[in-house]
Amino acid sequence: MNLPPETTIPQHVAIIMDGNGRWAQKRGQPRTFGHRKGVEALERTVRAATEAGIKYLTLFAFSTENWKRPADEVHDLMHLMRFYLQNKLDELHGNNVRLKIIGDRTAFSSDLLNLFKQAEEKTQNNDAITLQIAVSYSGRWDIRQAVHKLAQQVKDGGLDPAEITEDTIAQALDTAGVPEPDLLIRTSGEQRISNFLLWQLAYSECYFTPTLWPDFDKADLYEAIASYQQRERRFGALPGTAETGK
Repeated sequence: MNLPPETTIPQHVAIIMDGNGRWAQKRGQPRTFGHRKGVEALERTVRAATEAGIKYLTLFAFSTENWKRPADEVHDLMHLMRFYLQNKLDELHGNNVRLKIIGDRTAFSSDLLNLFKQAEEKTQNNDAITLQIAVSYSGRWDIRQAVHKLAQQVKDGGLDPAEITEDTIAQALDTAGVPEPDLLIRTSGEQRISNFLLWQLAYSECYFTPTLWPDFDKADLYEAIASYQQRERRFGALPGTAETGK
């Protein structure tokens, strides 16, 4: 499927990568097998997004709630993070991909924290696409940590509460400096946002597909973008009067 070149490509696409476990179970395999195949889908999607001209791609890889999963599954997910950062970073860098990790880092081991730091520093000047991977992330956590940050600034005398605006809050979020998503995609047929980017998704268009994440490919991404291109984004305005922002 080819995208019409004259139509608008979303600047920022966010994806809830759902369905790894169900994909594996349908094949009589453990859930961890689905997560490994999910990494392959992640790589395909980054390439396809770059080719489409998307400038920001945010992938929900591991939520704060996912720490409650069985220990073996969590261990395998941590191993996959290490593998990806250790073995795919040079490829990402060579493809001019900027990598950012968002989420609560306090629960990660020191070696993973070092890998996060190395990946971000190595790719910080790349500009083909910014890949944000959300790990140990939740929208409520992000808003809470932003509130704590702003409250501390008020306590220290550096910020007047009357000066707190939506932009002030946005800059305190873990996604500071990245525009809000134009399009949210969720795979596997589920139709909810599951505590993902709660502040940032306020005016995003949503697209839900029954495709399980390990099967997600370029055609699926382009189908989602084509659906997005058929919509009129209003941002609360009347039809035909909305601007290209809030």
